[in-house]
Amino acid sequence: MGAEAEGLGITEAVGAGMRTAIVSDVHGNLRAFEAVLSDLRHVAPDLVVQGGDLAYGGTHPAEIIDQIRALGWPGVRGNTDEMLWSAESLRGFAAKTPQLGPLLGRIQDLIPPTLAMIGEERLRWLEGFPERYVGEGFSLVHASPGDLWRAPMHNASDEELRSKYAPLGVAIVVYGHIHHPYIRQLGAMTVANTGSVSQSYDGDRRASYLVIEGECVSIRRVEYDVESEAKELLRSGLPHADWMSRILLAGKYVPPD
Repeated sequence: MGAEAEGLGITEAVGAGMRTAIVSDVHGNLRAFEAVLSDLRHVAPDLVVQGGDLAYGGTHPAEIIDQIRALGWPGVRGNTDEMLWSAESLRGFAAKTPQLGPLLGRIQDLIPPTLAMIGEERLRWLEGFPERYVGEGFSLVHASPGDLWRAPMHNASDEELRSKYAPLGVAIVVYGHIHHPYIRQLGAMTVANTGSVSQSYDGDRRASYLVIEGECVSIRRVEYDVESEAKELLRSGLPHADWMSRILLAGKYVPPD
């Protein structure tokens, strides 16, 4: 089987409600994205929403943008989307997190080639996405309300999750950014992370996305040809391609050398 729904549903849906898929953190990985599209045809959601970070970090950012644009998916902007038109966002985060200097320097190096691949018109399209999307019974942000760069990790305390997401005032809050899917029930509120289509950090190399149906929230994992994607990265000439390919192959974050 190329994909499976993990046993992460919180409650059984009472009466089939609207089925929504949330696909986040594609990062220019066309093989993973096309595998997810194939799985979506099987899942047949009523709506697909994108969670940001579409282009940066892969070999096919323009193709990803063109396909999502043609599909008409609504969604939100991510931090690596925003930094493409607003270098100040990356600089501001770097100023507050000096310990991440080497990592953020590598991210900066990838901005010019990404811009060259997508061009001005696609950049303006990315810029049109809001920071929050409100759907039927859920709200989506890329990281945290009002912050595209900082988000609770998968092992954050219940108190941190409530502090960040309860102000949104919805039953289900969904975010991406951390590349580590999970679902947590906090009383009447469910907080869920989509995981990432590309560059998974949880030790599972498969693409990840999230499905909401009524009150039921689940994560789907989708296999794709990770080895071929890593080889294409190495041939691409992108800065730090070796580092990014090692993350793909490991299925978890690998620090820069």
